[in-house]
Amino acid sequence: MTFDNSNWRKWPLAERERQYSPSSCVAAIEPFLDTYVARSRDAETRFRCQKNLVWGERMDERFDYFPAASAAAPLLVYIHGGYWQEHSKDESLFAAPDCVANGIAFAAIDYTLAPRASVGTIVEQCRRAIASLHRQATQLGFDARRIYVSGNSAGAHLAAMLLVAGWQAGYGLPDDVVAGGVLLSGIYDIEPLMGTYIDKALHLTAEDAATRSPLRLKLGRPVKTIVAWGDNETDEFKRQSRTFASALVRSGFPVSAFELEGTNHFDIVFGLANRESMLGKATIEMIDGTKNDDT
Repeated sequence: MTFDNSNWRKWPLAERERQYSPSSCVAAIEPFLDTYVARSRDAETRFRCQKNLVWGERMDERFDYFPAASAAAPLLVYIHGGYWQEHSKDESLFAAPDCVANGIAFAAIDYTLAPRASVGTIVEQCRRAIASLHRQATQLGFDARRIYVSGNSAGAHLAAMLLVAGWQAGYGLPDDVVAGGVLLSGIYDIEPLMGTYIDKALHLTAEDAATRSPLRLKLGRPVKTIVAWGDNETDEFKRQSRTFASALVRSGFPVSAFELEGTNHFDIVFGLANRESMLGKATIEMIDGTKNDDT
């Protein structure tokens, strides 16, 4: 697969670090992080939430789950960002109320953070998490044929790695285990991060770039996918999103790709399942539109 990735190679390190620093576009990130926490605590208070359910053996291999009214509901899985080295499921529950209100079950998963885990290990964890959720569908009360993955930033990278070909059988899963994806402000080629301040905890290698970059991999069974980014983001985050959206289209994926006016890398997530937002409307329409899709 070929794609234009040449410009960043000509930049000094400082410019590459600026382009891959989401906080360079906002005055401060703390207000957004505080809102993640506040909205997540509100979700736990107002809706039924099953905390710290098990998807793996490690203490950080856990998920929080919000059931919908129907046991035949679809499930939206959210994978948090933080450049694979920060944050957790606990402040990633902000979309749960909108999901439940629209008949969608919601789960936020945890994974081991770098430097305790490599990006490759984290990708494997997310795949094991999906396998576990698939097995627990009846017990939890959602439709195992309608699991949708979503994520922001590094979480979008991890969600995209669930759309590539060839991994499902190794986890005992059908190749259509993921019914669709919502990818927000993601990183789809990780090579530009090598050697930056972001890489200090990651220790990325050329092999990582080749095998853990969705842009460089064969994509799997085409499913409906949303690729979105904020208008207040760096050019590189926008380029990566547009380039990956194009790669999805070339592989036959039905793709809705768009820039969200008035949003940035951090607050784009608040519209994930909100019918009042362009993103939320697209997400709900995507999920509702595959209700009777058995292909």
